[in-house]
Amino acid sequence: MHKRRLGRTELSIAPLVLGGNVFGWTADEKISFDLLDRFADAGLNAIDTADVYSRWAPGNKGGESETIIGKWMKSRGNRDKIVVITKVGSDMGQGRRDLSAVYIEKAVDASLKRLQTDVIDLYLSHWPDPATPYEETLGAYQSLLAKGKVRHVGCSNLDAGQLRAALDVASLRSLPRYEVLQPEYNLYDRSSLDGPLLDLCVAEDIGVITYFGLAKGFLSGKYRGKADLGQSERGEDVASYLNERGMRVLAALDSVSARHSARQAEVALA
Repeated sequence: MHKRRLGRTELSIAPLVLGGNVFGWTADEKISFDLLDRFADAGLNAIDTADVYSRWAPGNKGGESETIIGKWMKSRGNRDKIVVITKVGSDMGQGRRDLSAVYIEKAVDASLKRLQTDVIDLYLSHWPDPATPYEETLGAYQSLLAKGKVRHVGCSNLDAGQLRAALDVASLRSLPRYEVLQPEYNLYDRSSLDGPLLDLCVAEDIGVITYFGLAKGFLSGKYRGKADLGQSERGEDVASYLNERGMRVLAALDSVSARHSARQAEVALA
């Protein structure tokens, strides 16, 4: 499968990145392994997870997704073929989003242990942390890069002003910059990327990967009304898409899918 270079990094990834937020939640280890095997067999190579996945599920503490991915890579002996992307900074019990240097240093070691690897290919700040200066966060990443614990750093959920500020601090202080951005982006809602943020990424040669490409499953076409929400534990998360705009998007998906004999999810991700 054709691979694309991610921004200024040397990482080359397939056009589709596999999101791991269901591993350890709606997908147990057996199902997760099956999905991961199919992913690899299809020629895809980048997996996106986070330390917090899936802390929200009853009985979970966080780290379940990373643990499953680590077990899978070890059992398949394919770590060298996989681009591992994980994130830091979500509330893992500390009571807030945290990108402090002290927290990052502890969190990366925990992620490395769960993933059963000695290096993370791409380490992302999961959310903005207003309480921690960019200089401190980027300084912590500089230390991780120097120690060989991560290969590249990036960010998720920053707007154009926040990303610009982080880039300016990196330049002024000679610190590593965010090389990759991960915003929410899909056919239902493109507003978080299109416009100034995308323009900034293009101007600065920042790689972009997205999340919620299927709008939490809504763009698969299986959720048509409130009665459908019970199909999955994730169903309630889809309720916000069941509106006039959502129905127009589904109608367009249905039309294109029918013309090309494709599934709605295939069209949404094309």
